[in-house]
Amino acid sequence: MDTQSYLPVKPGVGMEENFLSLDDILLSHERIPIRTECSFPRLGFLEKSSDSHDIPEGTKMELPLWLSKGLYEKKRRVLSVELPKVYREGWRTVFNADPNVVDLHKMGPYYYGLGSQMLHFDSPENPEIAQTLLQTFIGRFRRNMDSSQNAYNEDTSALVERLDCLEKALFSSGQSGLNSFQSWEKGRASQLTASSLVLNYRKRKINDLQP
Repeated sequence: MDTQSYLPVKPGVGMEENFLSLDDILLSHERIPIRTECSFPRLGFLEKSSDSHDIPEGTKMELPLWLSKGLYEKKRRVLSVELPKVYREGWRTVFNADPNVVDLHKMGPYYYGLGSQMLHFDSPENPEIAQTLLQTFIGRFRRNMDSSQNAYNEDTSALVERLDCLEKALFSSGQSGLNSFQSWEKGRASQLTASSLVLNYRKRKINDLQP
């Protein structure tokens, strides 16, 4: 029986979010570069590099993803969002050439999640970003899953240290499947047992037959 006090909640898929997921909560606190399109009175304390009481228009700073999404409006220009460097054209060229050479954990560690969330903001580069995310995932998927299936009872820290959080979850699933298969193959898999409903029904049936 599983005795975990906390059952992990899976993160949202793509641009969707699951606010009960710890991964999505941590992702929402990732800081992204923005440029203010109007002044923000009495909020100068948010910009540590300035002694002003206000945040003037045109200030470049970093804000958490959740706050940037809340302030971003298409009609009323409050702020504009700039692409983090890992999603810009220079890095997209590297990913398109060979995605396996990149340390995604060092770049992220929420490369796919943050990239998907960046599509909420209007940018002419959104189609290229989405395509790079997809091709990067496809290009790294087979190698990651092959690694997870060929590391039985081994230290896998070196294999996962360069992976994004999504890739780590997939690697863990692959390892879980491998361990379950090895246990079954060696005859150590858990045996099937009758459910409590069946057992209780049998007890009641025996009691009914007794004089």
